[in-house]
Amino acid sequence: MGQQATHEEIDAAVEGQTVPSQFLKTVAAHPDQVALRWKDGDGWAEWTYQQYADLVAKATTGLGHVGVGAGDRVVLMLRNRPEFHVLDMAVLMRGATPISIYNSSSAEQVAYLAGHCEAGVAIVEDIGFLARFTEVVDQLPGLRTTLILDDPDGSSGADDTYARLLDHEPADLAACAAAVRPEDLVTVIYTSGTTGPPKGVRLSHRNICWTAESYMRLIDRDPVGLRTISYLPMAHVAERMATHYLGALFAEEVTTCPDPSQIATYAREVHPQVLFGVPRVWEKIYAGVNAALAADPEKREKFDEAVAAATPLAIAKATRDLTEEEAATLSFLDEVAFAPVRALIGLDACEVAVSGAAPIPVEILEWFRAIGVPMGEIYGMSENSGPLTWDPYEIKPGTVGRQIPGCTVTLAEDGEIIARGGNVFEGYLGDPEKTAEALDADGWLHTGDIGEIDDEGYVRIVDRKKELIITAGGKNISPANLEASLKMIPLVGQACAIGDQRPFVSALVVLDPDVAPAWA
Repeated sequence: MGQQATHEEIDAAVEGQTVPSQFLKTVAAHPDQVALRWKDGDGWAEWTYQQYADLVAKATTGLGHVGVGAGDRVVLMLRNRPEFHVLDMAVLMRGATPISIYNSSSAEQVAYLAGHCEAGVAIVEDIGFLARFTEVVDQLPGLRTTLILDDPDGSSGADDTYARLLDHEPADLAACAAAVRPEDLVTVIYTSGTTGPPKGVRLSHRNICWTAESYMRLIDRDPVGLRTISYLPMAHVAERMATHYLGALFAEEVTTCPDPSQIATYAREVHPQVLFGVPRVWEKIYAGVNAALAADPEKREKFDEAVAAATPLAIAKATRDLTEEEAATLSFLDEVAFAPVRALIGLDACEVAVSGAAPIPVEILEWFRAIGVPMGEIYGMSENSGPLTWDPYEIKPGTVGRQIPGCTVTLAEDGEIIARGGNVFEGYLGDPEKTAEALDADGWLHTGDIGEIDDEGYVRIVDRKKELIITAGGKNISPANLEASLKMIPLVGQACAIGDQRPFVSALVVLDPDVAPAWA
């Protein structure tokens, strides 16, 4: 498998590559492949890769007319819609850096992020998003231009519109891409500021191309046309990597879903082949299926018995060939119990299901595998372009897989997970002190997570180094594991364990808004 690829092999494969150069290769090789899809009334609309590139070419010229040039920073505040991909790629073609801001950000947060990255241009979706910039415009002296997508009556007050941006002659994309260097900034991802203001993670074109190459070695199949859904914030490294960059570099078919709460509805229509979700997404699907089954206790009991019988077989299948009898049993259970459920939730075509960004309860991961959804956990952070460890096929529940191809993951003396590879970031924007804390002199990224690595190389996350609960009795406890267990209770939507320096551990729990009303 590609997991054996060395750092040097990945380096050689991506030598000289940038996101724009690889995008143009995709367009040349697959011009008629569907690139982007979106809801259009009761139906669907779509652009091919050639149409995508044609729009990028016009937007690239338009951005030049509003003053975007090499080295500039452009902030984007848009939901998951096809125009995001066009605009982000056009900014890169100008030699500038696009930076997404969470759509939930307040005006004060907008002021901090746009000011910190020294953005000269802001591109927003609508008047509501624009208002958060106008409210703090006096705090952003470097912001020269605001540009809006939706301005139906022209009353927004923005300096320019997306429609006018496209009203230009197309740029020579080959010439534009040739001017972009692998070491240039491809984006800045702002981490959630739990211990102070958010830090800006500087990622280069080389980081992204390197990580994408490692990913391709791992999935070990032709990615062209793979269906996926873009629904998580583009300010999050996982969504940017999974749909924006991998789509552009490998000709995947990306369906854009502007409202994350609609992911279940979209899945039933799209039937994705690859789907990334944070644990809460998978937990809600799991809770929804079980809530529906609860209406018929006899059916629920039979389904649970089928899951119990299938679970060990599904887990074994990931690492060895099943016996003829085992395979027949699993096939029978799938036909009578699981295939209809997969079709109902839209995961009947899913080849790669990924949970990441937080720990998922092992029981839920095993449940999905039992019903035939090939789920595995991925582990990583913004500082390493997304993934550090992941196994798409040879899953060992309770672990987050093995180091991705070309990346070295090991443990420091205190058990902290450290890593080195072409996916590791360039440092924090304007913060050499924090950079030195995260990146040591030998290039090792210190993740801040405590972990264990078994004799087969599978990594298990214990908890955040700074978040381990140490009780009054001196016992070290992982709050993440407790919280994951609590969330296995169907009525519990969220949980927070509290117990540092206390004689006991307590928890704050929040009821699940979907399950609790039905139960009551």
